[in-house]
Parts: sequence; structure tokens; C-alpha cells
Amino acid sequence: MPEFTCQTCAATFSLSDKVLDRYPGWTPKTCRSCRDGGGGANRVRGGARRARIVEENLTVAEVLERYTDGPQDGVFTDGSAAPNPGPGGWGAVYVVGGRVVDQAHGHEARTTNNRMELTALLAGFDLVPDGTPATIHTDSRLAVDTISIWAAGWERNGWKRKTGPIQNLELVQALYAKAKARPELRLEWIPAHAGNRWNEYADSLSTAYLRERL
Repeated sequence: MPEFTCQTCAATFSLSDKVLDRYPGWTPKTCRSCRDGGGGANRVRGGARRARIVEENLTVAEVLERYTDGPQDGVFTDGSAAPNPGPGGWGAVYVVGGRVVDQAHGHEARTTNNRMELTALLAGFDLVPDGTPATIHTDSRLAVDTISIWAAGWERNGWKRKTGPIQNLELVQALYAKAKARPELRLEWIPAHAGNRWNEYADSLSTAYLRERL
């Protein structure tokens, strides 16, 4: 399988050709461990040394200066917790023609990466005026699959599943309700830390609580 180097922790990781074929032209930037940990994780390297990995933590102005690629329309959301669980934040930005129309961000003292991803999406849906078509971008594959694939079956089954409790149920229910009520909004996955300007901007919003400047 093709091997890549994680730009967050420098570890080598691999992905199957089957996965890569689904996203032509995509080069993964982060390993699964760093991605699932919201860009920050405690990793043992060489079985001996434990290193603390942190995000770039750029301001939104620095993001706009550094990144130019990616879609220029829609809503972009991100959430993270470091460590996971631990303190975390979320961010959402609504962009039309490469210009910010609206944005929102927040944080919680004790949360998880997935809760922040879902919270960011809830805020992102609310940024778009009713009846206005738009794409809602998230780099959480779990969030996309939860709302687009699994939630309908869970709702039919009384919000239960055979494999155990549904994590973050209240957020999943709220987001699924919004998605059903807003058919003009399309939920779509976007690669994390792949140089997409507005995904990086949403990431910056999600870590704003760590900085003095937005």
C-alpha cells in the first residue's frame, strides 16, 4: 500500500489503493490518529519517547495569507479537542465568492472531538439564510456518514442501534432534524489539512479560544 508521512506527527502511515481511488488527486496530510484527535494527540514514538503534538494555531488573518486553494463558496466547519477528550472548540464560516458572509465559533472546557464537529455543523447550518442553496463542508467523515447514512435508520428504530448507545445522541438528533428541514443544504466531506483555504479558516476559528487574537 502507498505510504505517506503525517505532517502533524511525522509518523509514516499507509492507505489502501481502494481508499485513494475514491478521491483522485488527494494526498493525505495527516495520519488517522492525529486526524481523529483533532490535530493534537499524545503519541509514543519508538516505544520510548512521548511527544506532545500541537496544531499550527494560526490566526484567521494568517490563514488567509498562507492558503488560497479549495472551494470558494459554501459553509466550512471544524471542531477539535486536545487532548481528546479535553478542552475543545468549534468554528464555522459561510463564504460566497471567496468572501466571508458570516461566521461563528465557540469552545467548551471539557468535550470531545466528535462533539465539537457536530456542534460546528449545527452552527454552520444556521449561518445560511432559509431557502438559499449551499454546500456544508466538514472534514469529519464520521459526521457525514452519521447524518447522510445512519441517522435515518436510527430514527426509524426509535433512536436505538444494535451495537450499543448512539454517541452524542442529542447533537445527532438536532443536526439530523436540521438536515431534513433544509434540503437546499448539502453536506459534503472535505479533506482535513489539505491546504483548502476555508477549511483551514474554520480550523483557525475552532482553536481561537487558545489565542489572544482571532
